Amino acid sequence: MQLHVADHPLVRHKITVLRDKNTTSPIFRQLVEELVALLAYEATRHIRVEDHRVETPLTSTVGTRLADPRPLIVPILRAGLGMLEGLMRVVPSAEVGFLGLKRDEETLEAITYANRLPEDLTGRQVFILDPMLATGGSLVAAIDYVLERGATDVTCVCLLAAPEGIDHVRSRVGDRAEVSVVVACVDERLNEHGYIVPGLGDAGDRLYGLV
Repeated sequence: MQLHVADHPLVRHKITVLRDKNTTSPIFRQLVEELVALLAYEATRHIRVEDHRVETPLTSTVGTRLADPRPLIVPILRAGLGMLEGLMRVVPSAEVGFLGLKRDEETLEAITYANRLPEDLTGRQVFILDPMLATGGSLVAAIDYVLERGATDVTCVCLLAAPEGIDHVRSRVGDRAEVSVVVACVDERLNEHGYIVPGLGDAGDRLYGLV
């Protein structure tokens, strides 16, 4: 597993505003979209492309276009939905699948409650969106899900990560496939309830409110 931590002043600024407990949901959603758009440039650094000839107003030239099959973006419900638009802005031709995972607050294990993914992901590049890499249970479950369907190139995009979660993903993924994790910031630790510290609270609640 490869880890890339974004090092950009705009990323640090936006993360700081997200952490503020007084930041309202509308501003929070907007900042998440902007952050993911910034992270997308690093996350898509190795996206598959092919040569493509085009006619300019002056001559013919060979450029680049995304190769088939198109990449698949998989937001983990529900908080991952808040990240979808940011990545779609950068890769609008990608397809989108959905995976519903929730954490058992007693065991901290991920429970799958929804799946809207193609059965065969052979040859597909997959981008998994999950705001918080805390214990790592949900992300490992999502990675396992797409690997079982044939994916071999998986990039996970997260806003915050805890060292414990990074270690868990690294130990569980191993060398089974080409997996990378792109994060805006690695925080200090997890608390006794499995939440990232200093963190930004529950990303789903901050995005959409309490339901």
